[in-house]
Amino acid sequence: MTPTTPHRGPARVRRVGHSIVAAGGRLEDLEDQLSGASWDMVELDVLRHDGELVVAHDPADLDHPEQIPFAEALQELRALLPETVELDVDIKTTGYELEVLDTLRALDLVPRTLVSTMEASSLRILREAAPELRLGLSVPKVRRNYLAHPLTRPGAHLMLAYLRRVLPRQAARVLRSGEADAIMAHWGAVTCRLVTAVRAQNAELYVWTVDDPARLVALDELGVTGVITNDRELFRRAGLDPAAA
Repeated sequence: MTPTTPHRGPARVRRVGHSIVAAGGRLEDLEDQLSGASWDMVELDVLRHDGELVVAHDPADLDHPEQIPFAEALQELRALLPETVELDVDIKTTGYELEVLDTLRALDLVPRTLVSTMEASSLRILREAAPELRLGLSVPKVRRNYLAHPLTRPGAHLMLAYLRRVLPRQAARVLRSGEADAIMAHWGAVTCRLVTAVRAQNAELYVWTVDDPARLVALDELGVTGVITNDRELFRRAGLDPAAA
């Protein structure tokens, strides 16, 4: 029998759903995917393909024969989610920042959206065009999961060890400058020092991508703002039951 995780009471950390709308999926299934999940925020990844904004996490997603238009996905989420649930729109590369902003404005979603990106240049473009828009800087700047492969894993661990040392200072500088309102950090880069540095700037710290219950518990205890997860059952499996809130 698989041991159960002890009940720990409600989490302090916000629940951010990832891959709810994903390339290769269907918007017709979105209502069922959202049913019963207690999300505080839903992430939507966006790329430009053949001159249009589509839901995609990386270039491989563009190989799907049918793409999900970004604006249509936003419309469905706006219709299905309670107004208290926010959006994280993650811009995966450069060159279409203002198109994303125009779409958010057309749907009156700017007030409930955080736009995140790994590109500092994109943050500057969006800050100038929409000072009211909440912005998040994603770190580290990588395009693939280097921890997933044995050949790249040692180098990835070295990179994360370095990042854990320098990121608190770098994050504080970015937040203090006004370029961003939040830091979106890989779980391997998160430390108590980073949490303290972000809090000192009255900013937010979101952690990606967390699908392990023990890791969620540790991050909740550190006091991060939110975790981004693919697993709608993660909080229950961790004993951090949203229903107990």
